[in-house]
Amino acid sequence: MFTFTSCSNSNQDNLKIFPTRSETWVGDPMPYFDGEKFNIFYLEDLRDGDIGFHPWSLFTTKNFYEYEDKGVVIPYSKNTQDQDLALGTGSVVKDNDGLYHAFYTGHNGKKMPKEAVMHATSKDLNEWTKIPEDTFYASSQYEADDFRDPYVIYNEDYNEYWMLVTTRKDKMGVIALYTSNDLKEWKDQGVLLSNDMGSDSNMECPTLIKYGDYWYLSFSDQWPDRVVHYRTAKDSKGPFVIPEQDYFDGNGFYAGRMEKDSENLYMFGWTPTKEMYIDSGKYDWAGNLVVHQLKQKETGELYPVPVEDVVKKFSKGTKLNPLAQTETIEKAKNKYSFSGQDYEVLTFPEISGINKITGKINLSSQNSKFGFMFNVDEENMGDINIVIDSKKNEIQFYNLSTEDIFNKKPQSTMPLEVKEGESLEFTLLIDDSIAVLYVNDEAVLSSRMFSMQDQKWGIFSVDSNIEIEDLKLSK
Repeated sequence: MFTFTSCSNSNQDNLKIFPTRSETWVGDPMPYFDGEKFNIFYLEDLRDGDIGFHPWSLFTTKNFYEYEDKGVVIPYSKNTQDQDLALGTGSVVKDNDGLYHAFYTGHNGKKMPKEAVMHATSKDLNEWTKIPEDTFYASSQYEADDFRDPYVIYNEDYNEYWMLVTTRKDKMGVIALYTSNDLKEWKDQGVLLSNDMGSDSNMECPTLIKYGDYWYLSFSDQWPDRVVHYRTAKDSKGPFVIPEQDYFDGNGFYAGRMEKDSENLYMFGWTPTKEMYIDSGKYDWAGNLVVHQLKQKETGELYPVPVEDVVKKFSKGTKLNPLAQTETIEKAKNKYSFSGQDYEVLTFPEISGINKITGKINLSSQNSKFGFMFNVDEENMGDINIVIDSKKNEIQFYNLSTEDIFNKKPQSTMPLEVKEGESLEFTLLIDDSIAVLYVNDEAVLSSRMFSMQDQKWGIFSVDSNIEIEDLKLSK
């Protein structure tokens, strides 16, 4: 067993806020809160060329900055005839006798059907016994090769176990509902939710959870946007309502699953690596674990914020002094005022390790594009950029130079209303090659930047009369 950190060691080298294992990557997370800590099972992307793939591995944490790595807890089969040659997403539930049950996808591309729901049990969440005789396949109304991602809860409202399954019916992505009284025999109860996004996409990695007075159903669209959506309802059977803003993050955050402790609600997902491990590459599958905390409005709508335990841990900020600044930028006390004339920049020393950067951006009448740039060169241009586009009301991530943000498409986007005369309060969390920007408790954008560490970074504006206030960095 490998341990990222011990609770007694406060050295930042032993802390992680966006963890992954050495030389492997985090796929779909399956969080389970046991009353004391979060057990975050996940599909481990080994990328080792083995005939099987994606064992279930496990992180545990009590605070989201110290993680214990338990390694592989449910392995895939080495037998090419077995259904679980590859493991897929599932979930964990505890029965009335204290026994833990894992339900997971068994995938074998050489079999017909390719996918099935499989079962294992454990007394301690670490040692698991597979029960192959409990394996079951899609009911006849569903597409047998798309039958995966079981999510199981005990639904107290109906006094039975519920299982949500990602599948397809009549060439449309659906979330099917199965019920059971004993966690062994499952009855098909039909479709809980059909794709309501205007596409035929599969609705992967569903979650159904009650928080406050509302039920929340979340899922990830497999195409075309690849973001995590959610729906609200007053009853677990629906009807489910689409919120005005129905997703939390861009396509740099996928396969999100909700879980709560005694007080708080969280969303666990992953930020992908990129093809060839270069910044200009396309997003790949699997990466680092990223967790957002979710807050609830009176309307039942949810909004993302940085995990409060992480914010508190890295709370001792120091003022940032730029290495250089454009002559037209004026400094007064804790404020930097950009004139709005052409291209203006503040550049800062090399960034390394875990960082929390906070501040406020005050907006005036003249705004175009402004934001954060990384891996800054000698001409004060960044190779990778997080941009706020006031005309499109978006946060945008560009995996290309600052000079190209007007003539190329961003890799990721997230809606953000930008109003004249208002302020944008931001928290930027950085760990290794992951950067996650939270703005105004309204939006978050997660991104991958391989060339960010040990390089200069900066804040820029293009024809934007903005003011940067209370800029601080915490490590």
